[in-house]
Amino acid sequence: MNASSYLLDANVFIEAARRYYAFDIAPRFWDSLCEHAGTGRVLSIDRVKDELGRGNDELSEWITSHFDDAFASTDNQDIINIYREIVIWIQNQDQFLDAAKAEFARNADGWLVAFAKVNDCILVTHEVLAIDARKKIPIPNICQAFEVPWTDTFSMLRNIGVRFL
Repeated sequence: MNASSYLLDANVFIEAARRYYAFDIAPRFWDSLCEHAGTGRVLSIDRVKDELGRGNDELSEWITSHFDDAFASTDNQDIINIYREIVIWIQNQDQFLDAAKAEFARNADGWLVAFAKVNDCILVTHEVLAIDARKKIPIPNICQAFEVPWTDTFSMLRNIGVRFL
């Protein structure tokens, strides 16, 4: 892993598989993820793997058979400490509804930001900054608060030089 590693949110995989980069339409997308995972430029975390594995579909099969080694562990004291700081920050944000805070506690989002912060990764997500959000806590809001860079799938692909020819 290096400073230009890209850390993928679950929605990067899900949106691609279900919509614009379906396995049968754009196999090169999936191959490029594997290629760049092999060099450490692209990765995700164990908690995203768990979320994706619950799908019991073509994506969960691909994750297990092709991308399994690219899921890093969040079992690290520095990551746990930053995650705690994120949870405290979330609880202190009056703008978010209690349901949004409860949903946040159940998903991998905070762990992604904590991992990215500790490991100097760029977090890749389809979520966008939403300063007035109340019903969901967008990853970019947390990234902004904790000074973690984020981008979207298409910018990541351009930055790592992926071309579908």
